[in-house]
Amino acid sequence: MAPDTHTLSLPPDLVRLGARPASKEEAIREAAQLLIAAGCIDPAYADSMLKREAVANTFLGHGVAIPHGMVDDRDMVRRNGIAILQVPDGVHWNEGQTARLVVAIAAQSDAHIAVLRRLTRLMQDETTLSALFTTSDPAALPAALAGEGVGPAPAPAEAVDLAERFDWVVDYPTGLHARPATAWVETARAAAGRVRVRHGSETADAKTLVALLQLGLRPGDRITISADGPDAAAVLGRLRATITGLSAREKADADAAARKARVPVQGWTPPAAAGRRMPVVAGLGASPGLAIGPIHVMPKAELAVPDQPVALIEGGNRLHEALNLTRQQLKALADDTARRLGPSEAGIFNAQAELLNDTDLITLTCQLMVEGHGPAWSWNEAVERGAATLAANANPVLAGRAADLRDVGRRVLARIDPDLRGGSLRDLPDTPCILVADDLSPSDTAALDMGRVIGLATAQGGPTSHTAILARTLGLPAVVAGGGALTGIADGTIAILDGQSGRLYLEPGEADLASALGWIEEQRVRKAQQEERRGLPARTRDGHAVEIGANVNRPDQVPVALSQGAEGVGLMRTEFLFLERGDAPSEEEQYETYRAMLAALDGRPLIVRTLDIGGDKQVPHLQLPHEENPFLGVRGARLLLRHPELLEPQLRALYRAARDAAAGAGEGSLLIMFPMITSLREIEALRAACDRIRAELAAPAVPLGIMVEVPAAAIQADILARHVDFFSIGTNDLTQYALAIDRQHPELAAEADSLHPSVLRLIRMTVEGAAKHGRWVGVCGGIAGDPFGAALLAGLGVRELSMTPRDIPAVKDRLRDSDIAGLRALALKAVDCETADEVRALDGGAS
Repeated sequence: MAPDTHTLSLPPDLVRLGARPASKEEAIREAAQLLIAAGCIDPAYADSMLKREAVANTFLGHGVAIPHGMVDDRDMVRRNGIAILQVPDGVHWNEGQTARLVVAIAAQSDAHIAVLRRLTRLMQDETTLSALFTTSDPAALPAALAGEGVGPAPAPAEAVDLAERFDWVVDYPTGLHARPATAWVETARAAAGRVRVRHGSETADAKTLVALLQLGLRPGDRITISADGPDAAAVLGRLRATITGLSAREKADADAAARKARVPVQGWTPPAAAGRRMPVVAGLGASPGLAIGPIHVMPKAELAVPDQPVALIEGGNRLHEALNLTRQQLKALADDTARRLGPSEAGIFNAQAELLNDTDLITLTCQLMVEGHGPAWSWNEAVERGAATLAANANPVLAGRAADLRDVGRRVLARIDPDLRGGSLRDLPDTPCILVADDLSPSDTAALDMGRVIGLATAQGGPTSHTAILARTLGLPAVVAGGGALTGIADGTIAILDGQSGRLYLEPGEADLASALGWIEEQRVRKAQQEERRGLPARTRDGHAVEIGANVNRPDQVPVALSQGAEGVGLMRTEFLFLERGDAPSEEEQYETYRAMLAALDGRPLIVRTLDIGGDKQVPHLQLPHEENPFLGVRGARLLLRHPELLEPQLRALYRAARDAAAGAGEGSLLIMFPMITSLREIEALRAACDRIRAELAAPAVPLGIMVEVPAAAIQADILARHVDFFSIGTNDLTQYALAIDRQHPELAAEADSLHPSVLRLIRMTVEGAAKHGRWVGVCGGIAGDPFGAALLAGLGVRELSMTPRDIPAVKDRLRDSDIAGLRALALKAVDCETADEVRALDGGAS
């Protein structure tokens, strides 16, 4: 009898109610066993279904998972069929995902599309789906999949609260926007049951960022937060703490913005000229400052996404891979932004990453693919529908988040189909220009080359948009909401952009240019006077000097760091060369980057950390094996020693750059350090690789150091110091490993305090061990950029501190207003404290 290739059978023996699998693997094998017993699949197909989980997420959403085998193993399917495992208590599928219906699919062609279409319809009918999770009637599931009892369009669910609840009045000055909403979602996702936010008759799933934003919550709105499930009360307690704990920060941010808005900024006034007025395009001032240069109009991105259907499984795989790669990109962008501009600005991209976890967005994409559309078209359509809903919000702050959704949507789209990748910003002229665009995404703004873009003007947007926020942080004069007239300006037109008044003056005359240049020079002199103090060394009142470096990732970030008072680069995080692209950079590409970094520093020290991936930094295109606990796995130096194809090109590029620097400046300024060192054997192997490559290239010797990130390295510092030239302590990881707290854990992260006395004692142990062999110790972790933390570190004997550029002035001021004897006494008190709170209580200002 020929197998049925058009239908999927679901007899009663393929439905199992009340299952209690202990794990995802056990659930898949149990469902597969039903298919095996029914003669649908070969026994080996169960392994194929598990293999599928390693390369794609089969969680469809709303408690439904659809495990199936690899495409290449379809020959193991004897006849089409599905098996349903009902798991009333749920089984953990992936992070933040609990499956209550496991629908195992065996199909030789695309016969499963009908089932997926019905499942996606069911997922919109919360009442019916919830009943199926706990029904004791085995006929209910086949009936639901056959369409019985499910209407053509589910009616909106009644706005009701769940079992446990509390009320709250929104007191965030700008309402619930993306960054605090992201924190709500992260807390809610830890719940085993549902978490709901109700405002009047409207409700939203608290685990879904877009749904929360679409409520459009404003200051003064009264809402009810409710939850069900076994941990409902505890979840609401944590969520209440998260929600109310953000109030102070939101109010402080609003107050700071208001104070900044009240500070008068002296703008430029064009000189009066009889008989002549410059053409002007008026918009809204978004970032103060004056820029003079030629206009470069970025072509409007007319995105036409072709609808190219593919096999449903292939489309799902492409979507899943694109989402994962984009998450990695956004993580890299957030890390980079945090170090260059600060954690608040980085929160923009953390919030964007959260949009990728929106189950409604992904479900709609899957529905559209089920209906026969291509993955790129389906994703773009889902994003546009969501963005249109956000843009219609009466709250302008929330309406502005439509741009964020489209921004992250374009990133995913380019991963699904590389032909849809935009390239406008790569086509900038070599000379500095004023960039004019219909709109500019936050990620494009954060990545602007400040050497080529001196001003920004957009036809759309507003002064509260994330693009405007980033422009202000970057110090880039910007005008927004200039209207369609902007994009009609001819390329090359000379213009004066005034980011204070929101005007773009076209074709200025000689008097106009002279006046504007004079104003810019006045501002430059004033700024130089303000920066003079930050350019002074960090020398205490009694003459003890501490070197101050900056954490940067690219050569174009160096000028900003130096302007803030950096004396060099204390940490170049080379993983960004790998994270921000879809393939590994070649030796030549790395060499060019290191050479440009050394040139930008002009003889100042550059400490380059070799590739540090693993833990929270994964690079999908390297296709490294999945690890259950990556923080305790193959990361840092462990990975480099196991992958010479990554280590050796990087070392060759570094030694070539050092050779060129030595030839050009008489001496090199490069230092190399290796991350995640735990043993002397690792140091010996890495030093041997360096010696061999250096000899091959006839390159000069450069200082070799190690990161002290684990207690083992700190405890053995006196032994390791004989074999290295310096230490650099990564306090974030050292704290994580010393306190056994994942610094990304939503409940415990706040307890991972680098000022814990045990961490300070490990730092003191490292300094004392290094001193036995005349080695110096630096710190490039988080507390180096905290003025009080920097004071403690100097007192403990740390000689070099590296931090986010914006933190440098405050740290230098604290050290200059101290004396080393007082700092040493302060450090002694700190290591004798019993808790981190006691340590922080010692902060009384200058010492």
